[in-house]
Amino acid sequence: MHRNGSKTVRIPIPKAPTGIAGLDEITGGGLPKSRTTLLVGSPGCGKTLLSTQFLVHGALKYHEPGVCLQFEETADKLAANVASLGLDLHEMVRRKKLWVDYVRIDRNDIEETGEYNLDGLFIRLGHAVDAIKAKRVVMDGIETLFAGLEDEAVLRSELRRLFRWLDEHDLTAVVTGERGDKTLTRAGLEEYIADCVILMDHRVSDQISTRRMRIVKYRGSSHGTDEYPFLIDDDGISVVPITGLGLSHKALKQRVSTGIAALDEMTDGQGFYRGSSILISGAAGTGKSSLAAKFAEATCKRGEKCLYFAFEESPSQIIRNMNSVGIRLEPWVRKGNLEFRAVRPTTTGLEAHLAAMQKLIAQTRPDVAVVDPVTTVFTAGDQHGTKLMFTRLIDFLKIHQITSVFAHLTSAADRHLRGGEGISSLIDTWIELAELRHDGEPKRTLRVVKSRGMPHSRLLRELIVTNRKLDLGGVLSENGMSQRVEP
Repeated sequence: MHRNGSKTVRIPIPKAPTGIAGLDEITGGGLPKSRTTLLVGSPGCGKTLLSTQFLVHGALKYHEPGVCLQFEETADKLAANVASLGLDLHEMVRRKKLWVDYVRIDRNDIEETGEYNLDGLFIRLGHAVDAIKAKRVVMDGIETLFAGLEDEAVLRSELRRLFRWLDEHDLTAVVTGERGDKTLTRAGLEEYIADCVILMDHRVSDQISTRRMRIVKYRGSSHGTDEYPFLIDDDGISVVPITGLGLSHKALKQRVSTGIAALDEMTDGQGFYRGSSILISGAAGTGKSSLAAKFAEATCKRGEKCLYFAFEESPSQIIRNMNSVGIRLEPWVRKGNLEFRAVRPTTTGLEAHLAAMQKLIAQTRPDVAVVDPVTTVFTAGDQHGTKLMFTRLIDFLKIHQITSVFAHLTSAADRHLRGGEGISSLIDTWIELAELRHDGEPKRTLRVVKSRGMPHSRLLRELIVTNRKLDLGGVLSENGMSQRVEP
């Protein structure tokens, strides 16, 4: 930061993008360029995978060749491990975009003589860097390099020499290390020397595993400080950048039909606002899924795309069930307008569900997203986590101007989503379904509880479900009797 008269000039530090979805966002552009970053965590949390992706993306996307020094796995084993992600390390080595070297450390070779140093490693690393003109370096398993060395003074000295050597050679480096018992790393020194420290964690709670990431420090740069859920799948690592969400989305004025003409009339004659959030709540059998599927069908008929998250039924079961009420979804699946993602909510934690949903939405770019039922996803977390997750999801959808429909199962005693506070306040349009009995005859009912930004009818209407269509009947009283409405 320099001062020019009365003005303050801020000079950001250069950064090297990782190419990993979400990580560049929470780090403000990537890892510190020409400096060293420490990745620390327990076994199986994804350190090797993240550092490998950093090298591969650097070589392929940003034209920065990289050197990988492995202290625990051979080059062939590393190549086999990442081949499932579609990464061909051997081909990249052949094209001189990568240099992968396995450095075998024999514990018996490390003696407490006071003469232990890394000069040999510097020569080896320097040769690799010069051979491919490398800009990035990964050293995976740093604690193996110092295995058996108990002299803390020597350890501290050599660690400083190593990090200084990397800085002096203008290399953007990533060093991975195992988490210690009482300190961040086993040696407890690397975190103080590194310019950036990222803690990766793989935890299990109630038999559900979740991976999270936290930036412990980042010298010279602002950064996200929360814990961020991240996924490991066929595409590698992706991070959910939750701090980037908020109330910055644009409110659209365009309207989209609900698929039911009479319901459109109840919402100012035009249906929902595009990009808004719609909640359909009700007890079992009141027609929540049918109403959500009808909107999905209407979306497809407009030539738009709908992404349908199903958490209780398989796609074929949903298609069969909707056929019985005159909603034809299968043709739209064949045409590609409708895509299902069906998964049990107990397969992963709440934040992992959020990460997976955001990733799929970003890939498919739908006009409408349906979550049916959202209730079952909430069973994977507590009330606070539920509301936080729901807020993040709604913000994400609104920022991308995606209209969202959430079906929620309620009981007669619980009209809100979770407890007294609930999350219904986050919703733009709330449609409440119920069942009333009059003289022993059950009737499904529909009421628009609220619809922000538009005039709307709050009269109780009968929801008619037949084998041919969904429609609205006349106005009902609270006891199920039909009422005459004066013009």
